[in-house]
Amino acid sequence: MGGGGLIAGVATAAKLIKPEIRVIGIEPIGAPTHHASREAGELVTLSTINTKAGTLAPRRSEELNYDLIQKYVDDIVLVGDSAMEDAAQWLWFELGIAAELSGAAGIAALSNKLIPLRAGTNVCSIVCGGGTDGISNSI
Repeated sequence: MGGGGLIAGVATAAKLIKPEIRVIGIEPIGAPTHHASREAGELVTLSTINTKAGTLAPRRSEELNYDLIQKYVDDIVLVGDSAMEDAAQWLWFELGIAAELSGAAGIAALSNKLIPLRAGTNVCSIVCGGGTDGISNSI
């Protein structure tokens, strides 16, 4: 989720087009900015960050993003760095996609079954960020 701009926009558009769609945000365990804010019921500033996924690690989001996420994002799931590394390597070796750790976060959540899915469910994971930090230790 990072600062929340991308998911705020995607979730808003998706829910306006198809209100029953489920939108799930993914954050690193070591940088749960939006997860902590949701639990607190208000925008919080993290005191520490502990993740290799730098683009998913703001200490605080913006009020506009927070408000849209509260309204349109159904759940927020936390993943570990090792799960994102594994997912980034899978994306590279199986699909030829060089994703940074943040881009592999959704795949990490799905492959570790952190998002409950019903049979026949259509799933989409946004893989963004073209950095190679997710595969740099593999090649």
